[in-house]
Amino acid sequence: MPPAAQGNLDYFKHLGGFDKQEGARLIWIKAGSGASLNLLKNQQVDMIMVHAPDAVNKAISEGWATNRTLIGSNEFYIVGPKSDPAKIKSSASGADAYSKIAKAQTNFISRGDKSSTHQKEMGIWKQAGITPEGGWYIVTNDFMTASLKKANAENAYFMSDSSTWVAEEDVAPKLVILYRGDKFLVNTYDALAAPAGSTPDREIAVKFIQFVASDEGQSIIRNYGKSKYKEPLYNDAAYAKQYVP
Repeated sequence: MPPAAQGNLDYFKHLGGFDKQEGARLIWIKAGSGASLNLLKNQQVDMIMVHAPDAVNKAISEGWATNRTLIGSNEFYIVGPKSDPAKIKSSASGADAYSKIAKAQTNFISRGDKSSTHQKEMGIWKQAGITPEGGWYIVTNDFMTASLKKANAENAYFMSDSSTWVAEEDVAPKLVILYRGDKFLVNTYDALAAPAGSTPDREIAVKFIQFVASDEGQSIIRNYGKSKYKEPLYNDAAYAKQYVP
């Protein structure tokens, strides 16, 4: 089948049982959620997996995305220097943590790439009533792991998704999780397919979405990473449902 795009879902490509079951080969394109949505809109991929509920609602209402299926979730952590110079560990919310960082003008890394992660970050700044700017606010225009490495190099705060942190925390030995738990920081992931007849292998893509949502697919999601990292990289759809906006 032609490519599918994934917004930060590197690990779902390991749902390999579907390949044998359907005699299909999955080809993944790594892209932020915003770029993934554009690929689907332009009919360059058969399906996508993204964490961008508002954008997904818009895509469905405009008719260029179909078969919306909740498949799982993770969350964002605000990580930073062990010394926590902005004292965000006791924050009441993500917005409170960001307010403290801005007030202290301690280094903060932003992806700045219009991905759903970046949009979520900007949503927190909006909640805080702050337009981030100045030398302390460092934009990478890069993906999650590269930005996490930059945060480590700059001794900076950064908003990492929990899956990346679990898998890649070794790249940022100077940083620790300093804030988590705000419901606004929970990501719910949806799978979307192109409209019927719009791409050559759209029907296989729909079958793959059904596979991911099945008991077998959900079991893979809720257990993936445990053997290597001692904790899963994602929560399943049943857990994610409580956080659907």
